Amino acid sequence: MGEFDLIARYFARSTPGAILGPGDDGALVQPGPGLELAVTTDMLVEGTHFLPGTDPRDLGWKTLAVNLSDLAAMGARPRWGLLALSLPSADEAWLAAFAEGLHACAREFDVDLIGGDTTRGPLNLCVTAIGEVPAGQALRRNGAREGDDIWISGQPGLAALGLAQLQGRLDLPPRWQPLCIKRLQAPRPRVQLGQALRLLAHAAIDVSDGLLADLGHIARSSNLQARLILNQLPHLPAGVDRAAALDALLAGGDDYELCFTAPASQRLALGCLATDLDVPLWRIGRMEAANPLGAVLLMDADGQVIPWDRQGYDHFA
Repeated sequence: MGEFDLIARYFARSTPGAILGPGDDGALVQPGPGLELAVTTDMLVEGTHFLPGTDPRDLGWKTLAVNLSDLAAMGARPRWGLLALSLPSADEAWLAAFAEGLHACAREFDVDLIGGDTTRGPLNLCVTAIGEVPAGQALRRNGAREGDDIWISGQPGLAALGLAQLQGRLDLPPRWQPLCIKRLQAPRPRVQLGQALRLLAHAAIDVSDGLLADLGHIARSSNLQARLILNQLPHLPAGVDRAAALDALLAGGDDYELCFTAPASQRLALGCLATDLDVPLWRIGRMEAANPLGAVLLMDADGQVIPWDRQGYDHFA
């Protein structure tokens, strides 16, 4: 099977949201009136971002989902995606399952796959995702304000626990194993939540490298300090080693939950939003003006700083 047969068989689909989709030197898209384009790209490399032997259907889903999570963090509506795919070989069974997962994610979030590239090489998956956001309403990392509450969605830490289970570093209770592994291998981007936050939040980021690390990006970009309260963090999974679970929550990464800041005046609205979307939202701290700028402090119930060395994942640290 040649390159263009591979593309036609597994990745070419109709693209009603584009002026011109796959098949030419480039795609043509047009944002709606009064909208700005939000553009992001993420790469998944075998051995770095996923383990060899990962279910290709889950991998297809995740390849697109991690990019949609970035768009969600900006409050954007996903519209289009481009896939760059490096494959060791044209394994048709693997490709069929990967494409099934990719297109399932695209259908659920109304994304048109409008082009990309394929080549032979080590397994490497890269999507560029494009979304729309009303002009001037995109959520940015530098928008947090002194006094803002800090919030996190969902149950961060489960993906890192799933990875620890697969790597043999932790033996989770049987009832947690499938959920944690699923959160790792097939995360669900908080697209609806991101769009709803446009008029409620001041700043947002998706948690891919760890809560402490990613919240630190908001703090530094906004020239503030973040103060997290230990007893306000999401509940740790029952029956799991507490130290391992807390480390996964704070520094594990791969959750693709949204961390955001919002004024105290929005607490009731955010509580209603959590109910409407059936997504847990946890108020976990506060942004403040203090030195050093960009610091993220973890506090106990008595207001004392809890030393915490591991911040999150860094490819080159």
